[in-house]
Amino acid sequence: MEKKLGLSALTALVLSSMLGAGVFSLPQNMAEIASPAALLIGWAITGAGILLLAFAMLILTRLRPDLDGGIFTYAREGFGELIGFCSAWGYWLCAVIANVSYLVIVFSALSFFTDRPEMRFFGDGNTWQAIVGASLLLWFVHALVLRGVQTAASINLAATLAKLVPLGLFIVLAAIAFHYDTFRLDFSGIALGVPVWEQVKNTMLITLWVFIGVEGAVVVSARARDKRDVGRATLLAVLAALGVYLLVTLLSLGVIPRPELAAMRNPSMAGLMVRLMGSWGDVVIAAGLIVSVCGAYLSWTIMAAEVPLLAATHQAFPRLFARQNKNNAPSASLWLTNISVQVSLVLIWLTGSDYNTLLTIASEMILVPYLLVGAFLLKISRRPLHRAVAIGACLYGLWLLYASGPMHLLLSVVLYAPGLLVFIYARRTHDIASLLKRRERVLIGLLLIAAVPATWMLMG
Repeated sequence: MEKKLGLSALTALVLSSMLGAGVFSLPQNMAEIASPAALLIGWAITGAGILLLAFAMLILTRLRPDLDGGIFTYAREGFGELIGFCSAWGYWLCAVIANVSYLVIVFSALSFFTDRPEMRFFGDGNTWQAIVGASLLLWFVHALVLRGVQTAASINLAATLAKLVPLGLFIVLAAIAFHYDTFRLDFSGIALGVPVWEQVKNTMLITLWVFIGVEGAVVVSARARDKRDVGRATLLAVLAALGVYLLVTLLSLGVIPRPELAAMRNPSMAGLMVRLMGSWGDVVIAAGLIVSVCGAYLSWTIMAAEVPLLAATHQAFPRLFARQNKNNAPSASLWLTNISVQVSLVLIWLTGSDYNTLLTIASEMILVPYLLVGAFLLKISRRPLHRAVAIGACLYGLWLLYASGPMHLLLSVVLYAPGLLVFIYARRTHDIASLLKRRERVLIGLLLIAAVPATWMLMG
């Protein structure tokens, strides 16, 4: 009998998937593009928006507890098979590429302990030694998840608690060293030469990326002991993460002036910790970064493997990926995910390329599923409060698409187009003989047409 996930395990899954590598570079990332005034406005918008999205998910788990697939089944139920598939495909690809980045970051951080000026061992996480190490970690986590999602979630809970220790220490020390006069220097960012509102817009993608993973409990809701815990876990994790991000960002600006913080190398929290506690500061942060990223990687492996399983169960992915092993782990889906990650790691080593553009485009693919969560709630809500939350979540989703720029959204079509072949093949494996609806055929045509200029632009 499969063990179910309780509130603490679900909360840890969501919190761990959000608190990855980004929080350790957040001080420099934010100081480079925004003044204290812009940051306060930006975090207020993001905080309100992400809470509305979390509330939308909470309400949907109460209104439609039968929809176990989270953001995929919301999109499918509300807007048809093709939209549902695109939501699942985009989310899965985003998760795969995120997992590749986590593995690279782990060994890039380990280079702090292994590399010397005369010897480059792990380097930026793309040396052959780093790729071998990343591959070993990849298949170790693979074996761990095959033992059952509950086992992996229990280890993730311990990792989440461990990563909060260095973050908590940084917040306490930064609060003690905080100077209000330093914080209010050039409060509106005149030195940046950019209006405050433009600064706010520039913070949006960074503030969103650190919250990606907010849907973690919803994705694995089929494995929850109590469906009501799914919404509670999402809300608790969002509040905890928002508190950490606010304190890390704002307190840092009171420790050293913004221009100096903007010039620091990442992970900038390490440099700040050296100021706060001496030479051991960067060791503490480097170790915290490794634990944090490993925890986030475990969370994202669970979520990435769950999506093809759910999609196959609902006939959107090929039938093969609905298979589970004796531990009720999504075995076929996990193999698909981790073989894809392994191939990506080898490509990174062979090309020595910077895949940041691909990571940005893949991250863009998660914005549409988030928007569809609010849109589905708006479609089924009857109470004024539910409708207000849905409208707020939709407006936040549209704002994110605007802030990220239409160019990245167009480029993401390159990754959606191959998925159409998977969708058509999946219908054959499930013996679905019915024709697609006219609007779905039109959407497929538009995606294929848009893929041509998008591919050309990406190659350029």
